[in-house]
Amino acid sequence: MKTIKQHAKGMIAILMASVVLVGCASKPIVQQNQVEIAPNTLVTLPTPAQLGYSLTASQLITATWQKQSHQLPVQLQVDPKRVALAGFSSWGTRILSLDYQDQHIDTYVMPGLGATLPDPKQVLFNIMITLWPMDAWKAPLEQVGWQLKQTHNHRQLIDSKGDIIADIDYKNSDPLKGDITFINHQQHYTIGIKTLQSSQHESGK
Repeated sequence: MKTIKQHAKGMIAILMASVVLVGCASKPIVQQNQVEIAPNTLVTLPTPAQLGYSLTASQLITATWQKQSHQLPVQLQVDPKRVALAGFSSWGTRILSLDYQDQHIDTYVMPGLGATLPDPKQVLFNIMITLWPMDAWKAPLEQVGWQLKQTHNHRQLIDSKGDIIADIDYKNSDPLKGDITFINHQQHYTIGIKTLQSSQHESGK
């Protein structure tokens, strides 16, 4: 039977695939509600409320990276005040989690794996850039010279040089009712997101 550390090595492809162009340069000072999306480039995350509704979802992420594919079950909960995210091993052990509320992000990585797994904030960024509405991202990205463009069932994340960093394709106009494909052109990985079960309702005013 594989040990937790052995299993973690197999999951690194998935978790590394949640990093969007983050290099090995010296890290700038990061505010609690900011994520590094490129070396020395920080973006302020939208608030949980800017999703526009409350959500509970079970998702299966399939990541293809360095010619290997791996799967990661994910649980996501969003309400107007909080985003909670958890990723699990194949036998149900929680290996990372994150709680985002009051402009503060608390993260957890299974003890002993902190040196090998990326910051869960990067997982949160990928989920938010995929699900949160365009208006929620306009101001944060403009602050760093980036932009998010959208056409029918398709988004593109573009950096300050005009380079396309990522393409996001939706099989359904409702992203929770069809598979999502996230392709990062800089780091050469693909993420497939399948929502297995979800429930949502309008947030209270």
